[in-house]
Amino acid sequence: MQLGRVVGRVWCTVKNDNLEGQRLLVIQPVTPELKNTGKPLICTDAVGAGAGELIYWCRGKESSFPFLPGEVPTDNTIVAIVDEMHVDRKKRTS
Repeated sequence: MQLGRVVGRVWCTVKNDNLEGQRLLVIQPVTPELKNTGKPLICTDAVGAGAGELIYWCRGKESSFPFLPGEVPTDNTIVAIVDEMHVDRKKRTS
């Protein structure tokens, strides 16, 4: 799973029948220090995330699991809303 922030939404008038009723949100992947990393991407939303929220998202086959027994064709899904996060900012030694 990876961290991200919800930065937008997608509205589709025509889509795969298995995506009916599914929200599609634009997320910006972020580091644990909340710095943007990578390009924004589109995720299905399994938890009801809103604009600006910090979220956890997953990629690949596992991203369809929250919708079982339905067969939602998705590669990225928001699976959690982060309420609180603690990051140890001490420099790690190898």
